[in-house]
Amino acid sequence: MSTVAPRAGRPNVIQIVADDLGYGDIGCLNGGRTYTPGIDSLIADGVYLSQHYSASAVCAPARAALLTGRYPHRTGAVDTLDGRGLDRIALDEDTVADALRAAGYATGLVGKWHNGALDPRFHPTSRGFDEFSGFRGGWSDYWDWTIEVGGRTVEADGRYLTDVWTDEAISFVRRHRDEPFYLHLAYNAPHTPLQAPPGTAQAHEDRGASPVTATLYAMVEAMDRGIVDLLSELDALGLADHTVVMFTSDNGPQPMKEENLAVRFNCGLRGSKGRMYEGGIRVPAAIRWPDGVTGGTTVDDAVHFTDWHATILALAGAAPLRPEKERDGSDLLPMLRGERGIVPPRRFWQWNRYRPVPFCNAAMRDGSWKLVIPHLAELLVVRDEDLAMDRALRYTPELFTGIDTTPLPAAPVIAPDRIVPELYDLANDPWEQHDLAAAQPARVGTMRTALETWFDEVSRPYDQLPSR
Repeated sequence: MSTVAPRAGRPNVIQIVADDLGYGDIGCLNGGRTYTPGIDSLIADGVYLSQHYSASAVCAPARAALLTGRYPHRTGAVDTLDGRGLDRIALDEDTVADALRAAGYATGLVGKWHNGALDPRFHPTSRGFDEFSGFRGGWSDYWDWTIEVGGRTVEADGRYLTDVWTDEAISFVRRHRDEPFYLHLAYNAPHTPLQAPPGTAQAHEDRGASPVTATLYAMVEAMDRGIVDLLSELDALGLADHTVVMFTSDNGPQPMKEENLAVRFNCGLRGSKGRMYEGGIRVPAAIRWPDGVTGGTTVDDAVHFTDWHATILALAGAAPLRPEKERDGSDLLPMLRGERGIVPPRRFWQWNRYRPVPFCNAAMRDGSWKLVIPHLAELLVVRDEDLAMDRALRYTPELFTGIDTTPLPAAPVIAPDRIVPELYDLANDPWEQHDLAAAQPARVGTMRTALETWFDEVSRPYDQLPSR
């Protein structure tokens, strides 16, 4: 891969994040099950990252890491329960938008936030974004929606919500075409509820897909049409070469089990959203920047959500507002331009409900070796009251002014013999089919100790987070 000399001036940045989208939802990766020319073009014309990892198997923690360059445990965003405030990026954290705004960029967020649904201190415009058009919680109806646009509440007007995000993104680009801008475009497709534009799912049903799968594929294609329109607008405005366009998903796909069908297709990766197998945390990614990197190439190094904070600031010539905060990622620009050995060999993951615990649903990657601590069902249970508040926040957010501050449920006591690590060699077994833990006890012990040490280093007690 050769280096491309960038054009003078700071590039624009558009960071597109899909919601619950996996490899198996993209046309060029799924054998044509979907028609996604927009995403396909970013993969073909940009740098395709074949081993790209989210920071979590669920939404809010992953997004917090993407924005801060820090493991989610450091940020306070450890779960998706916005009614409990567990989605919030703590107030002593800074985001990539904070740094870019301070560096003179126009900053905007369009779509889903989910890093502080309640309390204006956690609003996107308090976290580095000049403009916000979207919803602050974890999901929304695609037809019966209520969103914020420029500080105003806007009710559903007959448009499909995915199309609204595209319209808002194009409007942002047009308004800021003459200055450097950072647009975080967070489509909520294809997250549930499964709702597609009328008639668009029928072609998939005609090819044999179930109604559920057909609807989901139609949602992906609606999002892709928006990406095509946005890329076309960059061309029309003469901004395409000078704009970094990054595409990824926040985590792996939500499993869709149907009567006589297998779990949702994801190119053979084991597991799905919510689990630390590859299907839950390994997500598609591509970056296109004609002025800065050579397109049509593939990088097979393992990269991570925490890397994008340092990378975006580097290409923009900006610095973090809080340099004392330890960043867990690396600047990927040298790697994108052909160098290797840029990213660290070790990466870590862990997620459960309410309070993080180190021995549930965790993973560590060291080179090609991956240690998995499987989930424990009782640590992934959500109380009915919290589920009810989660749903109410989507349809009647005006009824809530603050989070539920009653004590969190106590974590159940887990017998040590239920914690059974698994070990995989991803170089020879990317599908995680052959557990080598019994044959490699020393490696398991070393990696487990490293995982537990990492957990202790990054975890912040819930009651010690600022401004809870």
